[in-house]
Amino acid sequence: MGLTAPPEETAWLLHHILGFEALEEADTSAVLQEITRTAEGVLAPLDRDGDRVGARLGEQGVIAAPGFAEAFHVYTEAGWMGIAASSDYGGQDLPHVLGLAALEPVSSANMAFGLCPLLTQDAITLLQAHGSVEQRQRWLPHLIAGRWTGTMCLSEPQAGSDLSSVRTRATPDGNGGYLIRGEKIFITWGDHGMTENILHLVLARLPGAPAGSPGLSLFAVPKVLPDGRRNAVACTAIEHKLGIHGSPTCTLAFEDAVGELVGHRNRGVFCMFAMMTAARLAVAIQGVGVAERAFRRAAAFAGQREQGGALIDRHPDVRRMLWTMRALALGGRLLALYAASVPNGRAALLIPVAKAWCTEAGVEAASLGVQVHGGMGFIEETGAAQHLRDARIAPIYEGTNGIMAQTLLRRGVLRDKGAALGTLLDEIEAADCATSALLHAARAARNALAWACAADTRAADAGATPLLQLVGTLVAGWLCARVQAHADAPQAARLAASVFVDQVLPRVACYGAMAAAPTAALVGDDPIA
Repeated sequence: MGLTAPPEETAWLLHHILGFEALEEADTSAVLQEITRTAEGVLAPLDRDGDRVGARLGEQGVIAAPGFAEAFHVYTEAGWMGIAASSDYGGQDLPHVLGLAALEPVSSANMAFGLCPLLTQDAITLLQAHGSVEQRQRWLPHLIAGRWTGTMCLSEPQAGSDLSSVRTRATPDGNGGYLIRGEKIFITWGDHGMTENILHLVLARLPGAPAGSPGLSLFAVPKVLPDGRRNAVACTAIEHKLGIHGSPTCTLAFEDAVGELVGHRNRGVFCMFAMMTAARLAVAIQGVGVAERAFRRAAAFAGQREQGGALIDRHPDVRRMLWTMRALALGGRLLALYAASVPNGRAALLIPVAKAWCTEAGVEAASLGVQVHGGMGFIEETGAAQHLRDARIAPIYEGTNGIMAQTLLRRGVLRDKGAALGTLLDEIEAADCATSALLHAARAARNALAWACAADTRAADAGATPLLQLVGTLVAGWLCARVQAHADAPQAARLAASVFVDQVLPRVACYGAMAAAPTAALVGDDPIA
């Protein structure tokens, strides 16, 4: 058993369940096999030291975890950074959904490492969409080649998820540029010495700009200026975290750092959404990747550990946990890749669902992995605990899962009175693979949708998270039902799909009941005692 998902299985899912046709299936499989070899052979061996040693802050800046710089060179030399980037700037022009699938084995093998290419690829996406022609020509070749990396600089000490409270200022320098002053926190891979430069994408406020998030503009601030001088941006601290220790989470101080405007003035949040949307799908794949790795570690342990006169993977309750982990990873993979491959309207509906559902599934699977190991799962040497610690950040960053639930409720349900979601339910109910279990789940979803559209604001808000979990479970279950019904499905995938349909899909009814039953304690204003 490998460390990550079988690349041939993922290729089969892309072509036979999700309708991917940009390449021949054999070519898709070859791409995924190659990145899997790099992930398992180069990145996975660094995961333990990345956790134990981690990144550290030295006098000259952040020092990457042992082996990370060399591994980054291997990754970028093979062209993975530009897999879905434009060939005009050195990319491979492959579809985004394939690039997303190629990120999964990287996240499985070494989640902390994978965050660096994840953010750089998302910076490339933003600049392709909103950079000027001249900016794209200057910056994209460096990012795609891996000579530079990119960051997303949003959060500040007083402004976590609330971008309307951002205080960082941008002052015109009189020469067409801007001087950026302020402090940004929680900046993933905000500093390191693995590349020639780092391009920080920073939200800041121009003089006289409107209050709140509509007054923010987007600026590109390089660590190193074109003449070779260090820009006035410095890492002043790195966080001591629960997990992903190999990924430096930095506090950055901008002391009149030189930057230039990306996109239009006061349209920074609009521009940044290109990066945030891509990052949310990538974080969904992180959840899938850690679920898969946790499953494979637990399965390998259970196949060797004997208790009660038998290997523990023969015990039904252990098998329940292992197959649930496998099913959660499969359902999440299908959900995330489906959200990345559908037209924009449905993608807007499902991307927050995929981000939240897949990351919660990653935490659940990693927790089950600890349980399968028993007492040894609570011991760091087995590695099971690291997966749980690493997975726990994914429901928080790139928009907390509570924010994803509110996004689904307000933009995906209430804005059109449930029309887009209703159309999806129509498609699920009419599917050839629609079993009685799937139809029952779809009816529960319709009832919850009707309730959310009729409920008052506080009650609907209180039910937003179970509503999101309902939608994610239903869509993943529908896609698993397709696998289950396909005569040529890989045997392991069909079994995992059947476990999802039989064991996970029934949660939809529970989530529907939860969404429609906000108690007084949830919607009231009384102190929480």
